[in-house]
Amino acid sequence: MRRTLEDTYRHKGLRKKLVEVIKEKGITDEAVLETMNAIPRHFFLDSAFDDVAYEDRAFPIGEGQTISQPYTVAYQTQLLEVRPGQKVLEIGTGSAYQAVVLAKMGVKVFTIERQKNLFEENKKFAYLKQFPFIKFFYGDGYQGLPTYAPFDRVLITAAAPEVPQKLLDQLKPGGMMVIPVGTGSIQQMKRIWKQADGTIKEEVFDHFSFVPMLTGKN
Repeated sequence: MRRTLEDTYRHKGLRKKLVEVIKEKGITDEAVLETMNAIPRHFFLDSAFDDVAYEDRAFPIGEGQTISQPYTVAYQTQLLEVRPGQKVLEIGTGSAYQAVVLAKMGVKVFTIERQKNLFEENKKFAYLKQFPFIKFFYGDGYQGLPTYAPFDRVLITAAAPEVPQKLLDQLKPGGMMVIPVGTGSIQQMKRIWKQADGTIKEEVFDHFSFVPMLTGKN
């Protein structure tokens, strides 16, 4: 991948407009909006996408994966209600854009990618060296990271047919998971709360379209 790692006034202006767009679509969390305004999204894409990097849409990043639509990133992050110092498990690193959004908000991110090529690409991505609180793992997202559990938050950035029990088990009592659930081309965003007594409370939100969450490694 050929990257542009220069953040010009033009890029900053386009980013500001993008943040206005996602605000108009209903994102109200100022911390989320400020964070996304601070992150150069074009760094995460091939330089061929430089002119369109700040459009509110997903783009391919290879291996059949995408960098999510900015509105989707903002939506999931807002639902996650993170606080500085929390431990967050992310399933599906992809471009690492979502991981950086979370890290900029002061949380410790543990992120798993099942595609070896994407995992290796992120190891070479110089910008990510600024974020020592992001820990990258190559593995099967369905297994989570039991060694590092429990987590305050779990964020799944791919469509699961159902809520994975192993990931629920790695959530702290009082913790919360945000996950798109469904087997078709459209999924329902859900927020799952693990109560102090271990019981589960589920909230249902809008419909989205994600790539499927697959088992194993590739």
